[in-house]
Amino acid sequence: MVSLTINNKKVSVPEDLTILEAASRNGIKVPTLCHHPQLTPFGGCRLCVVSVKGMPKPVASCTTTVSEGMEVTTSTPEIEDLRKLVLELILSDHPNDCMTCEATGSCALQELAYAYGVRGEAYPGERRVYAKRDGNPFIERDMEKCILCGRCVKVCDEVQGVEALDFTYRGFRSKICPSYEDDLDCEFCGQCVSVCPTGALTGKQWARRGRYEGVREVDTTCPYCGTGCTLTTHVKGNEIVRVSSKPWTPNEGWLCVKGRFGYKYVSSPDRLTKPLIRRASGEFEETSWTAALEYTAAWFKKIREKHSADAIGGLSSARCTNEENYLFQKFMRAGVGTNNVDHCARL
Repeated sequence: MVSLTINNKKVSVPEDLTILEAASRNGIKVPTLCHHPQLTPFGGCRLCVVSVKGMPKPVASCTTTVSEGMEVTTSTPEIEDLRKLVLELILSDHPNDCMTCEATGSCALQELAYAYGVRGEAYPGERRVYAKRDGNPFIERDMEKCILCGRCVKVCDEVQGVEALDFTYRGFRSKICPSYEDDLDCEFCGQCVSVCPTGALTGKQWARRGRYEGVREVDTTCPYCGTGCTLTTHVKGNEIVRVSSKPWTPNEGWLCVKGRFGYKYVSSPDRLTKPLIRRASGEFEETSWTAALEYTAAWFKKIREKHSADAIGGLSSARCTNEENYLFQKFMRAGVGTNNVDHCARL
């Protein structure tokens, strides 16, 4: 542990923490865009600069580790002017279309611009212009809104281990994209979407489906496999318009492509909502669960008596819990008397 002073407040923190982490642990907010608590520090946006006694220039708090006796000031007129300058420079190369941007309401850049009163008019001039051309059904990449924070690159490398994205070119032409500027072709887990602080990366499925007014959040469990990741469904008018996950969940906010984008079946008109029994005519007839289970049990008995238990097979579901699948195989082996058990884990 080391002792230091932040804004005249004495604190003790582990020696391997950065100034930003130490401030955050003690309820002191420092603005940042490129930093993400679950990724390694980058130090790219320079919004988190702070003043350290004895150092001639402000330092990036996200990459500077604490030391014994350090005296840190997170906000001075000079520091605030530097942060405002950084925001003005970022916005000088950013589309001014917040009125129709999908990220409005959850855009960190927008919130900081509001807090500092920045309108993006201080440094007019040439702006990067890119064509949209992603041929995939899940992720929309609007690179004109990219601020080169590197979050998407880091999460794809450090969390997914895929490295589908990286920095390309230099200077004004710098750009984050797949190899050879091809269309994005990866697992489409959407981790990059979840960490993007602007509207550069969004989900195609929730475009124009509602932002935040009238949308309520419902925490639930992902139904796609037995892992049981915690989801937050964004519901508007009794319809799921978007899925996300919070960082304090067991899955730490990370999701796969099925959990993040595979939710449309919930409101599909083809989804079964009541038990059905196929009659001799071939038509399905709605019934109760009790009647359906009794009907199934009667046929199990008939088949077993006529053809033996091995004429029956059971298909379990990878979407069930381990306990539910254990009960299912126990029922098939001990109740029905067959070892013909398989599953659908090959999604």
